[in-house]
Amino acid sequence: MFDISWSEIILIGVVALIVIGPKELPGTLRLLGQWMTKVRRMAGEFQNQFQEAIREAELHDLKKEVDEMATQATKYTNFDPLDDVRKEVEGAMSTFDAKVAEGPTSVTTTSSEVHASAEPGTPAALGVPTAEAMPPAAAELAPAPAPAPPPSAELETAEAAAPIKEAGKEPA
Repeated sequence: MFDISWSEIILIGVVALIVIGPKELPGTLRLLGQWMTKVRRMAGEFQNQFQEAIREAELHDLKKEVDEMATQATKYTNFDPLDDVRKEVEGAMSTFDAKVAEGPTSVTTTSSEVHASAEPGTPAALGVPTAEAMPPAAAELAPAPAPAPPPSAELETAEAAAPIKEAGKEPA
């Protein structure tokens, strides 16, 4: 604690013996010891109170973390995946209902005009409603028409099936 060597302690003792006197020196040293004990006790109490305050702060933090974990655990016990899906479907349906309630706003051609102007063999010519003939809200939900396969794809399919048919024949 203090950087005092033995020679300095002896010097302090000799000065104290001369200043205080040999009769009163033992009582003074006893009083000095008692004061040192009180100072050490007070320092220890302060240190203990400080450590206790730190422990209380740590306990408060730990209690907060435990409460958060308990809250999370309650959320997990009430987990219902179908509830989330149900909410999403209800939200989509309310959006769809709102768009249907608006009604067709930008449709200017009739379905007969679309059928008459369509190329033969397309879904529109066959009477299947397309996105152009539908109200805007329904057009968003309509499936896209499947593209017609190119003629070369039919040929490749027929050529690929020919070896399979020949492999199925029994030798004569």
